[in-house]
Amino acid sequence: MSAAPIRVLIADDHDVLATSLATVLGQEDDMVSVGVAGTLAQTRTMVVSTAPDVLLLDHRMPDGDGVAAIPELLRLRPALRIAVLTASPGDHLLVQAIEAGACGFVSKTRSLAEVAATVRAAASGESVISPELLARLLPRLQGGGGPQRQLTEREREVLDLVAEGLSNAAIAERLVVSVHTVRNHIANLSAKLGAHSKLEALAIAVRQGLLPGR
Repeated sequence: MSAAPIRVLIADDHDVLATSLATVLGQEDDMVSVGVAGTLAQTRTMVVSTAPDVLLLDHRMPDGDGVAAIPELLRLRPALRIAVLTASPGDHLLVQAIEAGACGFVSKTRSLAEVAATVRAAASGESVISPELLARLLPRLQGGGGPQRQLTEREREVLDLVAEGLSNAAIAERLVVSVHTVRNHIANLSAKLGAHSKLEALAIAVRQGLLPGR
């Protein structure tokens, strides 16, 4: 039995870009476009009504800050994966997006094939960020807040490899376990940390001092 197609919602007030993305992604065999939202108000409504798996969200919307809206959107649909659409944002915005619960970023200058690959990665629970950018942003994540959660030794090991920017498959290879086992570890540590994505789990771990030296 084939897997259900990935349901994708585009939230961007640039109508030509948003419609083009929705059209192209909707033509992929493993995806279905559930619509385009031009405002945050429309995005909130459509997150509930169309039940997307992945939301491509512009960080500048006409009725508000897309990054600031991420926590509310995740409350509306906790299983949602949100990748922020960016042009040339500063590190401060990227850090804010990670701490808000985004799973990563999609540059508006990327090819449509790369955007489709990003959607697939986000849907599978991967962090949509290059190891180089992650290494640059990690030291800027806020530290020193919140009660420290108790992670198992293996969960800490997995978290440290996530901080290196490794994919689930690469972590599985490093630890000589299955990808399924890695996903379970990430799901467990994310639940303990109250995180919606691998990137948010990293942000919380840094804040709680669970990644010394990073």
